[in-house]
Amino acid sequence: MGIPLPLLHSTATKRSFSGADIPESAIFQSCVRCGLCLPHCPTYLETLTETSSPRGRIHLIEAVAAGELSLTDPGFRHQMYQCLDCRACEAACPSGVQYGKLVESARTQIERARPGNPLRQAFRRLIFQRLFGDMSFFRSFSRLLRLYQRSGLRFLARKLGILTLLRMEKMERLLPDMPAAFLIPANQEYPVTTAEQTPTRVALFAGCIMSTAFAETDRATIRVLNRAGCDVTLPQGQGCCGALTIHAGDMDEARKMARQNIAAFEESGDEAIIINAAGCGAALKEYAHLLKDDSDYAERATTFSRKVRDVSEFLAHRPQSAALRKGKEPLKVTYQEPCHLVHAQRIRQEPRQLLRSLPGIELREMQESALCCGSAGIYNLTQPEMSRRLQQRKIERIIATGADVVVTANPGCHLQLQAGLQEAGSKIRVRHIVDLLDQAD
Repeated sequence: MGIPLPLLHSTATKRSFSGADIPESAIFQSCVRCGLCLPHCPTYLETLTETSSPRGRIHLIEAVAAGELSLTDPGFRHQMYQCLDCRACEAACPSGVQYGKLVESARTQIERARPGNPLRQAFRRLIFQRLFGDMSFFRSFSRLLRLYQRSGLRFLARKLGILTLLRMEKMERLLPDMPAAFLIPANQEYPVTTAEQTPTRVALFAGCIMSTAFAETDRATIRVLNRAGCDVTLPQGQGCCGALTIHAGDMDEARKMARQNIAAFEESGDEAIIINAAGCGAALKEYAHLLKDDSDYAERATTFSRKVRDVSEFLAHRPQSAALRKGKEPLKVTYQEPCHLVHAQRIRQEPRQLLRSLPGIELREMQESALCCGSAGIYNLTQPEMSRRLQQRKIERIIATGADVVVTANPGCHLQLQAGLQEAGSKIRVRHIVDLLDQAD
């Protein structure tokens, strides 16, 4: 396998997996080492290093489980976090290895075993428990960001070079522009105004970033669903899906978020729970696994997950308005596939079907459309060097299509592509697929 010897012969005291959330041996033992995952793994394609591949990382997880490698080994920790958790290997695997469950459990084990650094632990609590765990706090933070952007502080910080001095220029440019008004779930109902048949009742999962930074896309989602014959509800009490928290290795906090969301939606009686962010959708559909050992929520989580539908997955099977894009100028569009839509949820054709349904749209396929753009939640902040390499690779593929617009379906991808295109001096616009559908009529 070519695993570097220093990683397999760590001088650190051997510390193996223990307690809850141990990577399941049945999963890593199902890997047959065929290597079909290698050409689909973004980090392997960039490094051509075995340890930076799914097969190599599974070998490392096995080594920790067997006591041959320490859980706290720097090389092991680096590889678990260099992984984007994009799930491309899962889609390519003939043995059906559920790689995402392995790396997420491994990260949880790493975080529990880390030596106590009070500053780091306080920062993690602030981000994953306070910020993402409390939507009131999240919205307050978002309002402060909006004030920074609209008061002139951002202009001054950029003009005076303060961000460059603090080495935060690239990070700051990834921040979304905050809209004037957020969408706050409060049991609102958005009924169909005219319907030829009995409307379908659905609930919208508003999300944390989507309901603030992309609130207009949430509103567009409601309008598009109404046109497709759906009454839309917005249940109160919903919060963050927990995807970023899971990726950061805090399963316990993610379970709290999952229970809160299940409780918020299960009384609504809606036929489907619609989500317009790929990463959130993948997390919601996996609540059944996340809470499988919770006797009070296991069955409820299964019921909840079965109702979750990505908006493109749902709309592709609904009748659309015949007046879409009437009188609009021709538009050349290319589609960037969010990893957690195409790989985790296996939704590939539905977005394309919707785009092709719009008169005047010319869909131009890009090379490597399903290769990760390097956003991956907060990966572009925690692994900036690899993220930037993948961003530049993606931007080159987009520009080569000659498209006017690149369409995606995830907020992280949207911001990553937008920043990359701006830096490259390109005039190609980034649009969420729902915004394109909404403005087509």
